[in-house]
Amino acid sequence: MYRPQIKVIDCTVRDGGLMNKWQFSDDFVRNVYRALSKSGVDYMEVGYLSSEGMFSREEMGPWKFCAEDDLIRIIGDTEKTIKFSAMADIGRISYDDIPPCAESSLDMIRVACYVHQVDKAIYLAEHCMDKGYEVTINLMAVSTVNQRDLEEALDDLAKSRVPIIYLVDSFGFFYSEHIDVLARKYIESLPGKTIGIHGHNNQQLAFANTISAIINGINFLDATLYGIGRGAGNCPLELLVSFLKNPKFDVRPLIEVIEQEVLPWSKKIEWGYSIPYMVTGTLNQHPRAAIAHMESNDKDKVTAFYDQATLLPV
Repeated sequence: MYRPQIKVIDCTVRDGGLMNKWQFSDDFVRNVYRALSKSGVDYMEVGYLSSEGMFSREEMGPWKFCAEDDLIRIIGDTEKTIKFSAMADIGRISYDDIPPCAESSLDMIRVACYVHQVDKAIYLAEHCMDKGYEVTINLMAVSTVNQRDLEEALDDLAKSRVPIIYLVDSFGFFYSEHIDVLARKYIESLPGKTIGIHGHNNQQLAFANTISAIINGINFLDATLYGIGRGAGNCPLELLVSFLKNPKFDVRPLIEVIEQEVLPWSKKIEWGYSIPYMVTGTLNQHPRAAIAHMESNDKDKVTAFYDQATLLPV
């Protein structure tokens, strides 16, 4: 599967931080950064860009904000050896809080939006482009969007200057057959643009769906170490790198940092496949109900959760 156009984006800190409010230590983030650099991964998504007036630093860790001082502290005295990315949610970042790229350690800003927010996403993304950043728009929860609305959104994106558009399986609902159809649709609807994939693992299909995306010509690939991420988690980075057969990649640093940093977190926070996440995935539902169930004292009462989710009598 070697294809030089393919780029791999690690979302460990950004997506994993959804599980612990980005309360990772500097050592954790620094060791992930160094391991990704050694492994040849193209981008490290270090967190979110958020306006501090909208969130409390007492509650949220530094990677909810990706302030320059925090980024420099992770990089240290040596030259940065991997591109840094941050995600911006519509309505959670003031344009004035986005520094020019020349004054930031960030290289890319990824704008996350739903279909009804596409116009705002394009405006924010092009604003970031004008400030010198690489930019993507990540179109979330497309499994819940009807065909007409999706086509209208893709038409608007096609007319924009944004060069990279992401297909996001937010609820872990898609099978490979869905990815086959949607990948072709995105590529045909967005001529000249690069397409990305971000999968969730509710049905144990994030890796398989990423492979389907690659086969269909998608070239930007998201993954996380050991699949860490909210709820069912994401495509495991170590599996993806091993699959790609690109000689620039080295999986050993990833395995080492999983052992040193990620496995200890797996004893503190819980992510990955479980019946509640499977249920919400197969029903094409937001995982919030499954997350709440998994955080309750009744997390092992999975039949009751299934009955409630499917509106069957308990």
